Amino acid sequence: MKLLRSALLGTAALTALAAPARAQAPASPDSARRPEVLVLGVYHMANPGRDVYNVEADDVLAPKRQREIAELVAVLKRFQPTKIAVEASPRSDLAKRYADYVAGTRPLSRNEVEQIGFRLAKELGHLAVHPADADGEFPLPRVLKYAKATGQGGRLDSQMTQVGEWVKATDEYLKTHTVLQTLRYLNSDANVAREVGWHYLIARYGEPYDYAGPDLLAEWYRRNLRIYNEVAKLVAAPHDRVLVIFGSGHLGWLRQIFAADPTVRLRKLDEFAP
Repeated sequence: MKLLRSALLGTAALTALAAPARAQAPASPDSARRPEVLVLGVYHMANPGRDVYNVEADDVLAPKRQREIAELVAVLKRFQPTKIAVEASPRSDLAKRYADYVAGTRPLSRNEVEQIGFRLAKELGHLAVHPADADGEFPLPRVLKYAKATGQGGRLDSQMTQVGEWVKATDEYLKTHTVLQTLRYLNSDANVAREVGWHYLIARYGEPYDYAGPDLLAEWYRRNLRIYNEVAKLVAAPHDRVLVIFGSGHLGWLRQIFAADPTVRLRKLDEFAP
């Protein structure tokens, strides 16, 4: 038995010596400097009523809120963005509005694109603010119709009510907290996970030949992929740091997409807030 054990050990040793050396693992992408992207999810300060994620924004032009916006801008400066991308169509008059603001011929509107994006860009000496929004569909009526036709209307109504409660809770939070505190709440990992999870539950409404829920999620993801495509075009050098300012409904999806991009490093608001 001892002789057999010695023979086996000797064979194993010879096999190990004869085996080719393993190739070294490639260097981690983190070992080289990568461009950075910070996605900032915001509430719509002008409250345009375009989607379910709006809060009843109070007057952002009030002196108190203006001081709070200045506080937020100071925090975002710590990221040292080289470019700022915002929720605006490439076909919009964004360039003219920013140029007029820099020239002093127009004041800032209540919109967060201007209150945050324009203000920060001017203070940093940027020549432009970059539009990065993309067209897309959100076919919720089709999901509502499917749920009603299959006896699931009550469950879907409950889920829609839940979103309304979240929006109301954010509204109440804003009333007693600063703009920065509210954005830290909206950008928290827990809040982002909750919002993304809601969409996946909506994706359960469907069946062969009528994938209403999955199609809604696919359309929403497609729009965010298009936004990613627009932002990615701004990344031109290793030192680039792109701040992306979009409604908080986009936040979780854009984070997922940029986190999966091996050429960039994703950053978060909490890394720069005191």
